[in-house]
Amino acid sequence: MAETKTGAPVKVRSNASNVSMEDIVEVLRTRIVNQELPPGFKLSEAMLTDEFKVSRPRIREAFGVLEDRGLIERIPNRGAVVSRLEEKEILSLFEVREVLEALAVRLATEKAQPGAWDELSKNFGHPAKHAIEAGNLDFYVECVNSFRETAIAAADNAVLAAQMESLFDRTRVLIRRLVLVPGRAEAGRQQHQEILQAMVAGDAEQAERLKRNNIRSSRETFIHYRSFLI
Repeated sequence: MAETKTGAPVKVRSNASNVSMEDIVEVLRTRIVNQELPPGFKLSEAMLTDEFKVSRPRIREAFGVLEDRGLIERIPNRGAVVSRLEEKEILSLFEVREVLEALAVRLATEKAQPGAWDELSKNFGHPAKHAIEAGNLDFYVECVNSFRETAIAAADNAVLAAQMESLFDRTRVLIRRLVLVPGRAEAGRQQHQEILQAMVAGDAEQAERLKRNNIRSSRETFIHYRSFLI
C-alpha cells in the first residue's frame, strides 16, 4: 500500500495483465484526474511494473506521455510525481480555456445536427438542479463533462480536440474543487442552460459569448477562493 505525503493510504489497484503503453497511460491518467493519486504523490516504477506485468521501459514510456500532458513531472533523485498546479499556471489555463472552449462551442453550434443538444438541455434542467440541491455534485460534474465531450465531437476539429484534451486533464481536479464552493454549481448550471439555449437556436456567436462568460465566472470564483482551492 502506497501513501500520500500526509501518510494517508492510496490504493494502487491490480489489473495483473500484460497491457500496452497506451493502456497504462489511460489508467494512470484516470487515477490522476480523479485525484485517486493526489498532487505530490510519488509514482513507483517497481510497483507499477508489478501491477501491469510489464517492463520498466514501458512504464517509463507511459511516464513520458503523462509528463508531456503536464500530469506528472520527473524530478532528479526523486522520480516521477503527480504535478501540482500553481496559481499562475491555473490562471493561464483559464485564459486558454476561455478561447478554446468558446471556439468549440461556436463550431459545434454551426456544425451540429438538429436535436444534438436535447439530452444535455434536459439534464441541465430539473435533473441537475435537483441533484445539486440534494448535494449530488457528481451528477452535475458529469453533465459538464458530457457537455464538453459532446461539443468537442460536434466541433469536428482534430487539432482543437487534442489541445482541449490536454487542458482538461490538467484542470479536472480544480473543476471538481470549484463546484464545492457555495453557489458555484448552481451558477454554472444556469450558465450552461443559457449556452445550450443559444446552441439549440443555432446562434453560434451568442453561444460562444456565453461560454466565454462561463469560463470567466469560474476564473473569478477561483480567484476569490484560491486560498482554499490550491
